[in-house]
Formats: sequence, structure tokens, C-alpha cells
Amino acid sequence: MKDRSAMRLARLQQALAGGGTLPLGEAAQMCAVSEMTIRRDVAASDGAMILLGGRLVMANHYAPAYDLDQQQDSHTLAKRRLCEQAARFIADGDTVFIDCGTTLLPLAGLLVERSQLTVVTYALNVANAVSLIPGVRLVLLGGLYHTTSHSFGSDDMSAAIKRLGINRAFLSAAGVHAERGVSCFHFHEVAPKQAAIACAEQRLLVVDESKIGQVRPAYFARLDDFDVVITDGDMALSPANGGPRIVAA
Repeated sequence: MKDRSAMRLARLQQALAGGGTLPLGEAAQMCAVSEMTIRRDVAASDGAMILLGGRLVMANHYAPAYDLDQQQDSHTLAKRRLCEQAARFIADGDTVFIDCGTTLLPLAGLLVERSQLTVVTYALNVANAVSLIPGVRLVLLGGLYHTTSHSFGSDDMSAAIKRLGINRAFLSAAGVHAERGVSCFHFHEVAPKQAAIACAEQRLLVVDESKIGQVRPAYFARLDDFDVVITDGDMALSPANGGPRIVAA
């Protein structure tokens, strides 16, 4: 059975060798099996091919766009551990910036252990979670809503962030590279991330190991722009001289 799966995968990779995509239905017809069989083959493979929107693509030919709903269950336990470490940096009375995405969402539930907090965010999912916590003051930065990341963007968001006294800024990222810096998928996130980094007393980057070594389209910071990196990834990501403090989760 495994041999047949390997033969199907080899045939599909050959069809995709020149680039482009292959609809799932055509892939199934080509291999004379069901679409579900192709899905299982790809899921059990070495990751050379991925399914994107009902189409097969070679992973090294395409960097998939970030979609928050697809990322919701990715590395769930790791993100919880990362946020438990992050929460230790928060003091009573702090004003805290929490970035968008799913990595920092568990942090909201840990805020009940602190008092007199103010949370600043441009992420709707974070705001919804924080709004359920009694006693936490919420500042939701608005603008045009972006469905894929459940976040807002506007031309004056940077100025709004810089008018606030932020003690700690918790940033997430889709890519963290020792030489090429810290990046994300969406360009509308760059301005609020950079504004928070510029004005916060302490800047903390929170990333799981899947982000380490990746480079995404929207660059927003150098590694040494952060005071602390909280990660379960390779500790060698820190530059040799003057890099951030690394906290292992």
C-alpha cells in the first residue's frame, strides 16, 4: 500500500515539476483513485507537496498565505507554553500591547492573574478574548478589517499607538531569521508592529519553532530590536553579539 502511495506521489510531483498547480480532482483522475486518497497521500508525505484551496502545489515553489482560521489549531500546546512564559513578564498596572495572530491568543486568558491592566490590540480575536476578563481596560485600534488575520489596519494607527504609554509589547511573527530579520505575511501589520516596538519599554517576540529560519514577505524588525525572544525553537537564532535574551518555553 505504501509503495502505491509513493508511486502516486512521484507521478504527481513529476506533473508539478515545471511549476504551477494541479486541481485535486485532476490529480485523483491521473492516479485513478479518489480525492480522499490523494489527500491522505499528501498528508502522510514528506511535505514536498501541499494542498492549497483544492489544488496541489510544490511546497518549494510557493509560500502559502497566512489564514488565521487555518492556523487556529496549529502548535496549540506550544503556543500555550509560550504564553505562560510571556505572562510572567507582565506586572500589575501594566499597559500591554498584544499583536494579532493565534500565537498570543492564549495570553489573554492568563491576564486574570493580574490587576489594573490595560490591553492595546488591533486584533479582533484578541479583543474578544480580553473583553471577557473583568477589570481589564481594552483599547481596540480600528480601521479597515482584514478577514484573513482578523485584524484592523489604518493610516493613523502608528500615531495612535505612539500616543500610548506601553510598558510591554508582545509581538508575533511568521518568520524569524538570524540574518534577514523578523517578518510577517501581511503588510498592513508592519506599521502597528513597528510602532509598538518603537515606543514600548520592553519588547518581547513570541514565536514557536515552526517560524524559526523562515522569511516572509513583510519585514518589520531586526532581532536585536527585541529585548526578549520567547520560543521553543533553536536557541542559535540569536545573533552572537548584543542579541535579545532568549527564554525557552
